[in-house]
Amino acid sequence: MKRLLALCALCVTAILPLRAVDSLPQLAQILRGSDDTQLQRDILRGLGAALKGRRSVPMPAGWEAVETKLSASSDAEVRTLAQTLSLTFGSPRAKAALRATAADVAADAAARRTALESLLGIRDPELPPVLQKLVADPAVRGTALRGLATYDDAATPAAVLGAYASYAGTEKRDALNTLASRTAFAKPLLVAVADGKVAKTDLTADLVRQLRNLKDDGIKARLTELWGVMQETSPDMQKEVERVTRLYWAGGSTPGVAPRGRVVFNKVCAQCHALFDSGGHVGPDITGANRGDLDYLLQNILFPNAVIPNEYRATTVETKDDRVITGIVKEQTAAALSIQTANELVTIPRAEVKSTSTSDQSLMPEGLISQLKEQEIRDLLYYLSRPGQVALPQ
Repeated sequence: MKRLLALCALCVTAILPLRAVDSLPQLAQILRGSDDTQLQRDILRGLGAALKGRRSVPMPAGWEAVETKLSASSDAEVRTLAQTLSLTFGSPRAKAALRATAADVAADAAARRTALESLLGIRDPELPPVLQKLVADPAVRGTALRGLATYDDAATPAAVLGAYASYAGTEKRDALNTLASRTAFAKPLLVAVADGKVAKTDLTADLVRQLRNLKDDGIKARLTELWGVMQETSPDMQKEVERVTRLYWAGGSTPGVAPRGRVVFNKVCAQCHALFDSGGHVGPDITGANRGDLDYLLQNILFPNAVIPNEYRATTVETKDDRVITGIVKEQTAAALSIQTANELVTIPRAEVKSTSTSDQSLMPEGLISQLKEQEIRDLLYYLSRPGQVALPQ
């Protein structure tokens, strides 16, 4: 009977997620009275799915007893799911435990990252100082850097830029994405670029466009000083393809070095595109593309806005606390909006969204290779044309 009741309640949470709160007291009662691990998993998974995108929900009656019971479960998934729900219900015990895990340098790195992600999911107001310290901790640095974009905290730019020189490639990208997400963060970033503390070449074309999306006149003026005018429309396609073709073949019969080209690919392309099972999945997997045709490669790299499938059009989301996020919408529900950026999937509760706008531009910007040296362009194109994967240089 208990399993039947649980399954009925789970059907309600799956079909009517916005009314899932009505079922919480009954589900808490079932969880409190059952020792069936599979039943516990089913209920907890269903509740997690039903409450996705909601940062907080009033704690149902009897949940404290459920939390105490399930935190002692021998099943790791039950413990994790129960703790995540307890967070959503505002449990001080769950918050304290996860903060302690996140800050414990002796704890397992994966557990620390999971703890941070859980606290970010409820937008824990006490988290920014913790994250600002953790940007110097290699074990959780990436999660901390991405998480800081969630909060409009004045101390963030100094904390991120202060440790910037110690970051690896992907960590630098996480740092720059966070600093480009808010006007108050972007201004110190551009000062650091002007002062040489952040290399101008670290800001790829997509990051420059994200900075322009902040729509701040001072930022636009500084970008013009540093990068010049960014073209929003393509020049004559054939002439540009011919120019880069000449540049490519100026390298001789073997224009580039493929391993070096893979390094360039990892820097400017791999966050969004996969090649030979390596890279991201924001844009299309290019392994099966017509990469042996130089004209094809150049037209797609130089003019990504020529033909844009709807699923790859860029959407810009502005939150009520002035964060700007540019990416591809992956899921929309009545409760939340999920948008894939170049480095993470961000889920934003609808109540926090100020505005959304879908561009007629691809998420991949024009000018992606404009900051590269000529030999880097040759190496990249040569690598992209190879029929199989090559090793990275030693």
